[in-house]
Amino acid sequence: MLSIKTSQKYEETVKNSKFIALIFRVQNIDDINNYLEKVKGQYPNATHYCYGYIIDNIERFSDDKEPAKTAGLPILNQIKSHKLNYTLIIVVRYFGGIKLGTGLLTRTYSKLAKEVIKEDNIISLAEGLDISISFNYNDIKDVDHILSSSKIISKDFNDRITYRAYVEDNTLNKLSKYDIQINNKIYIEKE
Repeated sequence: MLSIKTSQKYEETVKNSKFIALIFRVQNIDDINNYLEKVKGQYPNATHYCYGYIIDNIERFSDDKEPAKTAGLPILNQIKSHKLNYTLIIVVRYFGGIKLGTGLLTRTYSKLAKEVIKEDNIISLAEGLDISISFNYNDIKDVDHILSSSKIISKDFNDRITYRAYVEDNTLNKLSKYDIQINNKIYIEKE
């Protein structure tokens, strides 16, 4: 599965209208709503905030009062053509006083979405789990070895040691003799 590593921005002016394309990696609908609110706050008084996103099997877009299927759909189609998942693209438009017509609008939104997707920013994601694992102090070397290719988020040293980590399924199987709590299903970057 492909997604993006970091948020990016691309700007272009077409016949006095300023377009700003922004791309984000998202995990859920709350992320999408948060980014939309943040973008509206960063770019106040824009005429349109059009977007498209894909999260697993959920595909949505919004033309935000542009003519039907001239903005959100071309954005969504660029996400699909790059085979991206967990990806949101928002294109902000400040109307410049010249109507672009549906053909030029569609081409412009498609181009902006394409330009904000940078090939060197595309990464592979693997299914994984956010876990907490508790173990005795004498097991630390074994656990550290098993988790050497995983991302450890936190370490707590009390009566027992507790790590929070992002792991792939095959790593989880190797940890089966320890106390494990699965917090969430996640997608993690493949190295």
